Amino acid sequence: MKRIRHYLSRLLTLDIANMRAVTRAVSAESGKPRVAIVLDMIWCSLVYQAGYLDYQEFEFWSLTARERRTWITSGNANAIVVKYNQRDYRAQFWDKPRFNELFREYLGREWLDVRECSSDDLAAFLRRNPVIMVKRIDGMSGAGIEKHLSESITDVAGFQSELIDNKQFLVETFLEQHPVMASLSPTSVNSLRMITFFDGTDVHVMEAVLRMGNGADVDNYGRGGMYTVIDEKTGIAHYGAFDKYAKTYAVHPVSGTSIVGFQVPLYDEVLATLDTISRIVPQIPYVGWDVAIGIHGPVIIEGNYNTGVFQMKPSLTGNKIGLLPRFREVIDF
Repeated sequence: MKRIRHYLSRLLTLDIANMRAVTRAVSAESGKPRVAIVLDMIWCSLVYQAGYLDYQEFEFWSLTARERRTWITSGNANAIVVKYNQRDYRAQFWDKPRFNELFREYLGREWLDVRECSSDDLAAFLRRNPVIMVKRIDGMSGAGIEKHLSESITDVAGFQSELIDNKQFLVETFLEQHPVMASLSPTSVNSLRMITFFDGTDVHVMEAVLRMGNGADVDNYGRGGMYTVIDEKTGIAHYGAFDKYAKTYAVHPVSGTSIVGFQVPLYDEVLATLDTISRIVPQIPYVGWDVAIGIHGPVIIEGNYNTGVFQMKPSLTGNKIGLLPRFREVIDF
């Protein structure tokens, strides 16, 4: 029944125009007729719980039925969330000011909720922080995130009102990232998405993803960024990255930094931090943590109780087996 409800909810929010665009792109890449692609997308949504974006991102058109069964899809990920992440505790993650308060020790930055502060408080914050980020408290995939230079804000009270009107209630210090991470894309904070599962005793790192911007202020895949899955034990990228347009990059197109072979700095500290924070809210055992590498160590950007799915394209790795068997070894769903 839960699976049916999830499927119906996805149908009700289906972006038909985007699905058509994705179908055209997949048809051009695969050489298969659009009608055949649409029918196969529908089949995969029913059998493998794969959305049309999963179908494109993981190149389902190139996989056999046996291979498709090994890929974790958005429907699989939702099943984990529904089974393990208790509804009454989810707000501690999606409500960003509430999350910041709970994980304050691990943020490595100053922040304000503009609903709770005076314009004088905000003015003092701007004086202390020459560059700031503003965020919607419930934003996803980078939506509602903006970068501002404090010196350009001349009317603080007006700026505060504008943020409240836009529901951008959270104002944060712009993170100064480790120079090795900045070498990937200097305009954005290039982060890790670390997916963990706490089984009540041990914290398992299910996968590690390196995300980077491509000339924009954010590194989100849906906002023009790109990603590659890295070795979860070492923090080394063995493959190039790809973006939502299916373009692949062994070398970053803006910075010229090699993505293949890139070593995330201070990675042992990342793993140690995850082992601590993943135990703080045991009622939400399955989390996708966004982690930046600051000058002095890892800092937590946010935690996602309904984390998306990240897997490498078969055309990049030559491997047509997905991560579902690995997830099922640890998580019963």
